[in-house]
Amino acid sequence: MSEHEPSIDAIATQLVRLHRLRDRSLAQMKDDSGIEPAGFVVLFRLVCDGAMRSGALAEAVHSDASTVSRQVAQLVDRGLVARTADPDDGRATLLVATDHGREVATRIRARRQDSIAMITEKWSSQERSTFATLLSRFVHDYDQARPILIARPSPLSATPTENDS
Repeated sequence: MSEHEPSIDAIATQLVRLHRLRDRSLAQMKDDSGIEPAGFVVLFRLVCDGAMRSGALAEAVHSDASTVSRQVAQLVDRGLVARTADPDDGRATLLVATDHGREVATRIRARRQDSIAMITEKWSSQERSTFATLLSRFVHDYDQARPILIARPSPLSATPTENDS
C-alpha cells in the first residue's frame, strides 16, 4: 500500500462518512413527493440546463439510459417533467421541466440551502467561502479524473503477489 500524507486518508474517510450520513438522512427524511433523490438530480438538470433528449440527460447526470428512463417516468407521472417533440427532429422527444417541476425544484433548493446554512451557522463567512471554493475545486478535479479512476483495476480484483505474502 502506498503511503500518503495523513490528510489524504482524512479526506477519504470523511467523504465515506459524508456519503453514509447523507444516504441515511435522505432515507429518514419525510418526503411526501414520493420522488427518489436520484429523480431530483434529473429534475435539477432539466431546470438548470433546459430541455434535452434522454440520452443527453443520462450523460449529464452520469447515469445509464435505463435508469434515467425510469426516473423520468416517475417525474412525468407526477407532472414535474413533460415529453415534447424535438423541433429539430420530429422523431425525437425532448424532456422539459414543467412549471410545477420548476416550483418543486425551487422548494428543494431552498430547503437544501437552509440545511447548509444551519450546518455552517457557526462558521464565519470566510470559512464558508473557503470551503465552497475548495469543494468546487475538488468536485471539478474529481470530474476530470473520473475516466482515469474508472479505468483503474479494482483493488478487490487484484491477486496477491510474492511481495504481498
